[in-house]
Amino acid sequence: MDSESTLNFETLSMIELRSSPGEVLDRVSKEGMAFVIERNGQPKACLVPVSIFLPNISQDRIKKEIDALKKIEKKPWQQTISEDKEFVARFKEKVGSNVYTIEIILPHGYPNFAPKVRVLEVSNDSPHRWSDGSLCIFGIMTAWNPGKHKMTSVLELAITWLSKYEEWLKLGSWPKQEDSVHD
Repeated sequence: MDSESTLNFETLSMIELRSSPGEVLDRVSKEGMAFVIERNGQPKACLVPVSIFLPNISQDRIKKEIDALKKIEKKPWQQTISEDKEFVARFKEKVGSNVYTIEIILPHGYPNFAPKVRVLEVSNDSPHRWSDGSLCIFGIMTAWNPGKHKMTSVLELAITWLSKYEEWLKLGSWPKQEDSVHD
């Protein structure tokens, strides 16, 4: 089901759900059906395809990304889904004497589309950012390699960007820019 589709809810009684839960879940997940579950004639809950709430990214890929992030020691992080149904990971990172919040946003179609990276505490006039405020860390757009790079490499690039940002704050000029994504 694509994000532009309208859901047509059918009513399903608790008795029907209890008698064949697997069949009902298959109809929801495979056929994109949606149900209002009623008990004693009163609506109690809804069953909808998970794609209504989650990004259009392979669940296997998201699992691999999360597993790789869990291996990074001493890097507490949070995950959420944005209003646009994009996967968002937030990290706190101390660079210099400042603590920054790094957001890595996996857009629909990730990894074929590069993630966006934002740092919440940077000044609006800082260089090496795109017009939407995301960091310019990949250089030319072809530098993102979906088969090679992951969120962990994006996090490393964001930390490198923050080190350069700290230098820019102190010296007023941006250090030499790297031309490509690190391995």
